[in-house]
Amino acid sequence: MTTRPWVCIILGSDTDVPVMSQACDALDEAGVPYEMKVASAHRSPERTRHVITEAERAGAAIFIAGAGMAAHLPGVVASFTTKPVIGVPLSGGALEGLDSLLAIAQMPPGVPVAAVAIGGARNAGILAAQILALTDSALAARLKEQRSSMAAAVAEKSKPVERSTR
Repeated sequence: MTTRPWVCIILGSDTDVPVMSQACDALDEAGVPYEMKVASAHRSPERTRHVITEAERAGAAIFIAGAGMAAHLPGVVASFTTKPVIGVPLSGGALEGLDSLLAIAQMPPGVPVAAVAIGGARNAGILAAQILALTDSALAARLKEQRSSMAAAVAEKSKPVERSTR
């Protein structure tokens, strides 16, 4: 068990792994510990409560929950904890994730869930790292370095396409 604050990533189904693993990648790059588990808001509500309770007991500081269609999982996670919850709407169903985005963004007052873009698991991981960086200066420095690297990469990609008529 880690004593550092860490992130608990909860998926409603194992079919969500390809998208939600992008949050893991972002957390790996930032050096933030995490765990990922499957617990369905509808098919296993008691397991969901248990996963959240045990994660908090073990030091989880932030939860990321990915869900498609009705997208209840992030809200259910938020109902069991006062820690920050980041919801990742997943594409699927007739509305291709728009229903998920709206369900996550429209939480009732008092039970907030932050929402990222449809399929935006990578940004969920980065946002979780940014929240943890509020009290971790080494993590904040790593995130700042990542931003600098992104900016340098954009400048390099611009060179072969730059034109001017001046």
